Amino acid sequence: MISKVERGEASPTASLLGRLAGAFGTTMSSLLAEPTSPKRLTRRNDQSVWKDPATGYLRRAICPPGAGRIEVTEVTLPAGARVAFPKEAFAFLEQQIWMLRGTLDFAEGATVHVLRRGDHLTLGPPSNCTFENRQKSACVYVVLLVRTTSRDIR
Repeated sequence: MISKVERGEASPTASLLGRLAGAFGTTMSSLLAEPTSPKRLTRRNDQSVWKDPATGYLRRAICPPGAGRIEVTEVTLPAGARVAFPKEAFAFLEQQIWMLRGTLDFAEGATVHVLRRGDHLTLGPPSNCTFENRQKSACVYVVLLVRTTSRDIR
């Protein structure tokens, strides 16, 4: 699949990118980032945007990899969309979700969190996760990531 993506014969889905990121010990943002020098100021029009061809999931790299210790990504999840990531995608990452608009059903392992505008969630230890929008309009949330080491994991 990686070679098909490299040759432009296939477009990776968000779930596939999550699995690849976990396998390579990196973040989805790092996989999607164009190789550039980190900037202190990134204008909205210069922020990298990627759309999942399968679900319409849209991610904007607000604070891209290499710009500091944290990555900040704005995600727009269309109505009815569902994106699943394996726990490996969250290894060596501390992740938080902050809801900006709409409602998100977020399954963290067997626990389901219903997040609404203004809600904030700090994820626990790595587990399989599913982001699902059961509403009739898109939801928007911000994902904050901090790369950790094996010693940092609780």
